[in-house]
Amino acid sequence: MEVYDELLRWAQDRGVELHGVAPRTIPGRGVGLIATKPLKANELVMHIPNSALRSIATVRPRIKKTLPEGTKVHALLAAELALDKPTSKHAPWNAVIPSRSDMTSSLPLAWPDPRLHAYLPPKARALLKQQAAKFERDWAVVAGSSSPALGHLTRDEYLYFWLLVNTRTFYHETPRTKQRLPHDDRMALQPVADLFNHADEPGCDVAFGAPGGGFEVTVGEGRAFQPGDELCICYGRHSNDFLLVEYGFVLQKNRWDEASLDDALLPELGPEQREALDARGFLGGYVLDAETACYRTQVALRLLCARSVEEWGALVDEGEDGGDEMQRKTDRLLLKILKKHRKTVQRTIEELGALDMGEQCQRDVLVTRWKQIQVLIDRAIQRLGS
Repeated sequence: MEVYDELLRWAQDRGVELHGVAPRTIPGRGVGLIATKPLKANELVMHIPNSALRSIATVRPRIKKTLPEGTKVHALLAAELALDKPTSKHAPWNAVIPSRSDMTSSLPLAWPDPRLHAYLPPKARALLKQQAAKFERDWAVVAGSSSPALGHLTRDEYLYFWLLVNTRTFYHETPRTKQRLPHDDRMALQPVADLFNHADEPGCDVAFGAPGGGFEVTVGEGRAFQPGDELCICYGRHSNDFLLVEYGFVLQKNRWDEASLDDALLPELGPEQREALDARGFLGGYVLDAETACYRTQVALRLLCARSVEEWGALVDEGEDGGDEMQRKTDRLLLKILKKHRKTVQRTIEELGALDMGEQCQRDVLVTRWKQIQVLIDRAIQRLGS
């Protein structure tokens, strides 16, 4: 942990305050932050001043000058990291960030064998497509730079730094960025704070705009920690599909998890039914969580159970659900669709078990993800069959 001790000394010299927390290796979770003393609700555990952040304000002018006006902050920060030298003033932070091999093993966009992408769940594939488009946009800007230093970067090298930014930034807003930047591009890197791992029910709260500027991390309301306990924050109310694509991991317990039902439900719809759903904004986006199938799913099921598109349209327009008999019909149909879909999920799991492409850890996380989806389906089948 010597490199982390050096990181803490470096960070504290820049005004970062730690109160009762320290980085430690946590089995199965890499490095995280643990309590070094008893901590009670609302107690301050970390303060990160603006002066310790890496943001658009700290990007070297020569980088900004060689890239077009309007270049995304994400792209600028990635370029900044890519040009850091071993003797950079950020060397202690650079020494603890994930390695390139860490990123290529865990993050789907960087997987060396893209054939594995076909085995991602549908929602994850859609998210990956969006992420890839963002990266290609930023890479095109950097690759076209007049800077000799940036010109020597390869696509894979830049991808590594782009993903570092993607996985380690916090939302950061100033009066200037609020006026000039879109919401999703107001970001900053926070050395040390980026060591907090994610949990669906975090033990700590992150407050932006702390007194004097910067960020404060405090113990959550109603929470307390003893020495050795891990402290986590929440990156957002995200499903495991999102976490896998954006951060390279899935949670074993995730209250916000859900599974897409598009692949199961859309094939059941005929052209006229698809047209009717599309006209009212209900085509696709069907999901199942731990409690129920979403409202959009229920609307589509009612169409399949209605005597006609016109009957279904009248229900939708009047905001009606069709009553108890319609609900019984939709429940029976959903049960049938889920049982069929479960077989597809099981086949995917078996196929993954027989694959020899990619790395074992990549195949393992895919199997884990599909098994989580299978559990959601099984629970729904049990509810509907009872």
